[in-house]
Amino acid sequence: MSLIDLITGNAGTQVAEQAENKFGIQKNQVIALLAVAAPLVISYLRNKSQDANEAEALNQALDRDHDGSVLNDPSQLEARQQEGGSILDHIFGGQKAQVENSLSEQTGISMNKIGPILGMLAPLIMGYIGREKQSNGVNSGGLGDLLGGILGGAQNQAQAQPSNPINDILGQVLGGGQQQQSSGNPLNDILGQVLGGGQQQQQQGGLGGLLGSILGGR
Repeated sequence: MSLIDLITGNAGTQVAEQAENKFGIQKNQVIALLAVAAPLVISYLRNKSQDANEAEALNQALDRDHDGSVLNDPSQLEARQQEGGSILDHIFGGQKAQVENSLSEQTGISMNKIGPILGMLAPLIMGYIGREKQSNGVNSGGLGDLLGGILGGAQNQAQAQPSNPINDILGQVLGGGQQQQSSGNPLNDILGQVLGGGQQQQQQGGLGGLLGSILGGR
């Protein structure tokens, strides 16, 4: 399963419907948020996995808590929202508030809802990584390459299908991240380069314009 399949397939759609019912926001807003949040989370984890201790901790967490079964039963994600918040606390650390603020500005999801929705999405993203880890027989030493391969594969697929708004969003997000790899900071790489322009980015088109198209001009 590719990252795009996760976002646009059954699991992504079901969690978006859950969030729509619980928080009263558009389903497409949640799908657009997942399209940006998933590569951001994976980029952070790839960055962390360069440290052997972090890689082993991630490997153990995936083996223990994220076997991918959530992809077959996304209905459990609402109940795992608090767990998802803890996952994001660990991944983003002191930058979590900045991440949430940037994502809120770009998707139109209010700050009081963005955190809880991300909390629902986090176990889904981790479950996807866990399934890919199992499928590829990867241990802690190979996690960085696995995560990089997920991002690279999604970028290639997105660029091959530019007519799809979700693919366009992923193409911009992943393209910005790949081009700015040398900074070593996924937040700056992705949010700073692609999302950080805020209203200016929306005026120029870019990701703001793409989000506007999928959200129906919001």
